[in-house]
Amino acid sequence: MQLTTLDWIVVVVYALITVAVGLYFARRAGSATSEFFLGGRSMPWWLLGTSMVATTFSTDTPNLVTDLVRTGGVSQNWLWWAFLITGMCTVFFYAKLWRRSGVLTDMGFYELRYSGAAAAFLRGFRAVYLGVFFNVMIMATVTLAAIKIGGVLLGVPGWQVVLVAGTATALYSATSGLWGVVVTDLLLFAIAMIGSLAAAYYAVAQPEVGGLTGLFAHPALDGKLSLLPDFSDWSTAAAVFIVPIAVQWWSTWYPGAEPGGGGYIAQRMLAARDESHALKATLWFNVAHYSLRPWPWIIVALASLIVYPTLASIQAAFPGVDPSIVRHDLAYPAMLVFLPSGLLGLVVSSLAAAYMSTISTHLNWGASYLVGDVYRRFVARDKSEHHYVWVGRISTIALIVMASLVALLLENALQAFQILLQIGAGTGLVFLLRWFWWRVNAWSELSAMVISFAVAVYFTGGASLEPLGFSVALQWPVPAWDPSLQLVVGVFVTTVGWLTVTYLTPPADAETLRTFHDLIRPLGPGWRGAGLEPHPATSDDSLTAAFLGWFLGCLVVYGTLFGTGYALYGRTVLAGLCLGAAAVAAFGLLKILRRVGIR
Repeated sequence: MQLTTLDWIVVVVYALITVAVGLYFARRAGSATSEFFLGGRSMPWWLLGTSMVATTFSTDTPNLVTDLVRTGGVSQNWLWWAFLITGMCTVFFYAKLWRRSGVLTDMGFYELRYSGAAAAFLRGFRAVYLGVFFNVMIMATVTLAAIKIGGVLLGVPGWQVVLVAGTATALYSATSGLWGVVVTDLLLFAIAMIGSLAAAYYAVAQPEVGGLTGLFAHPALDGKLSLLPDFSDWSTAAAVFIVPIAVQWWSTWYPGAEPGGGGYIAQRMLAARDESHALKATLWFNVAHYSLRPWPWIIVALASLIVYPTLASIQAAFPGVDPSIVRHDLAYPAMLVFLPSGLLGLVVSSLAAAYMSTISTHLNWGASYLVGDVYRRFVARDKSEHHYVWVGRISTIALIVMASLVALLLENALQAFQILLQIGAGTGLVFLLRWFWWRVNAWSELSAMVISFAVAVYFTGGASLEPLGFSVALQWPVPAWDPSLQLVVGVFVTTVGWLTVTYLTPPADAETLRTFHDLIRPLGPGWRGAGLEPHPATSDDSLTAAFLGWFLGCLVVYGTLFGTGYALYGRTVLAGLCLGAAAVAAFGLLKILRRVGIR
């Protein structure tokens, strides 16, 4: 597929606008680390919330959704739809607490909440563990999607995509700081939404698809359209729906859906003007992320089952693409070749926007860990702000290089998604409880990370260094369990492990606990064991209102998500019921927002 002159004009205009925004904020970003990583804590909720949405709208996200739909149907999306429960929990219970903490990064939480050498070690270890290992894996999946898109639309090899896209994004991120990233995200989100809608429109317009009516009546989609799994097939229903709803959302740490907030979500909350803006930002993010964006991707994925029914048909349509990366997630970029001139350039720009928004956030977030929680904390404490900003810029370049190398070793987005879920299995509960239960300590978190990682390594069944040029392979027997059962076992083993360690090790010292309790003012009775009574509830701290807001927020989003789907399917009665329930829930949610601190 070749882009025309008009397409290239659209792409170039987009690139120039993005670069201009980055340069505009370069001077401000270089003034201090608080500006470079948190934008001076002066950002409004609508900008921060949209930035969160843009970050999770990555090049690999539609590819992942396409993979899920093609292999298991629409209901497979519950693997990530279930994370809405986590997100809404963060909105109503944790957003204000993060902003109240006043730390530079969420890693700074550890020496605020815990005490002694264990707290310092945990801060540094987790900064490297998440800022480098996890962060590089996420960026690698995003870059892998860019490689596949470049191979299909432009016919260029993966190393060229990595070189051009990675270099451009790293240079932009290293100069603009968080203000540049967030402001550009607003533009990138608009372009990306237009691009995804255009892709869906032209996907259903293909003659073999025959519009929405032809799409949903096509025999190739038999068994693929249900929004809920077939509960007569217990194993599938457990893997797709029951485990995600009952276990996954609270137990698994996954970037962008961390139990209790964390990572770049916490970074955005910490950058908010005040607690109210932090809460509104995360609320807007969850509404937009789960209810506004999925259906264009799902429509394209369903249409691809008609146009490219098998992997062989994708390979035949694009013989120049490396066969090792031809998986079901490649069907999404394969559907983009039907776009007309000019609009194709806009969609390519939208995919570039999706790539840049995610990578730029992860680079800034990861660099904030390496600078604030490793270099400044343990290596060089008394340097100038200008010095730390430059270390952040160097860290940015190092992270993109590592992510690019890993991307060239991956094959599909679902592969990395499942790896990350398993590695984080069982750690989520400790992140939820550490704010509200005094007994959680630094050893609780360290043991949870170590045990969950060990379980994940065990379930891999072995490791090979042959892709890196070494003829070394380790193998061991593993039960033939599906990923959902592995997840449940990992959660159980990790939870039992960290709770045991918690009771075998001492809590943080009394002064640290008291200082944290006075600053954060957590609700509930979980601190009485440390001799600290709950703070008197204010008009902004109603526990009842928080639980009700959590429930109603989930109902609003799921009702809108289902209602939109049924409307597209032409099932008007079900659509009306779902959208009506969402409207009633939204009315109730608006009535209680003031009681949870939204002004």
